[in-house]
Amino acid sequence: MQTDWPFPYRFIAIEGNIGAGKTTLCEKIANDFDCRLILEQFTDNPFLPRFYDNRDRYAFPVELFFMTERHKQLQEQLGMQNLFQDAIISDYFFVKTLLFARHNLNEEEFRLFQRLYKVLNSSFPKPELLIYLHRPVPALMDLIEKRARQFETDISADYLLGIQNAYFQYFRGEEGVPIVILDLEDSDFQDDRANYELILKVMHRRYELGITRLTFESLNP
Repeated sequence: MQTDWPFPYRFIAIEGNIGAGKTTLCEKIANDFDCRLILEQFTDNPFLPRFYDNRDRYAFPVELFFMTERHKQLQEQLGMQNLFQDAIISDYFFVKTLLFARHNLNEEEFRLFQRLYKVLNSSFPKPELLIYLHRPVPALMDLIEKRARQFETDISADYLLGIQNAYFQYFRGEEGVPIVILDLEDSDFQDDRANYELILKVMHRRYELGITRLTFESLNP
């Protein structure tokens, strides 16, 4: 384990579609650099298994539960002061709440949800760097199948494509955060050390505000 945080950003959020590898990457980084780790507690959502069976009926309670739980967790974690672990790596950020809700809720539900979101989001700082792990939908489907979570068995390719489009739409309008879209294709960084080190190379760089798109091929000398 390295105890010194070597990256120019103190608060980094790792985002991505379902199955992209966000949590795995954050856990590896936190283990290697002893930073504060924020992981989404999605398995605690009692509505999630029912949502994948009946989206229309359970979309609003599933998104409302996620929003309140994320808010509670981030309020606790981002309010902590730790002189020895003041770097933060997170496998989500609060805007994810709005992106999934926009995709899953009907127009009337989303208007109400958005009003609640704006109140809860007003106190959170933005991450200093947002890295989006991008994989094509077929690769995501393969990874979701391999990890074999029972409640994810009914996730469709169309649903994943809709989530991806929601992220990209948000990125085009976000001007206050450097956003790196890293095209992973089907690359493995959990067991392939070289690929993992390429991602660390991404985190070492400084970026302008707005979108930067990178591939593993562009990172190799």
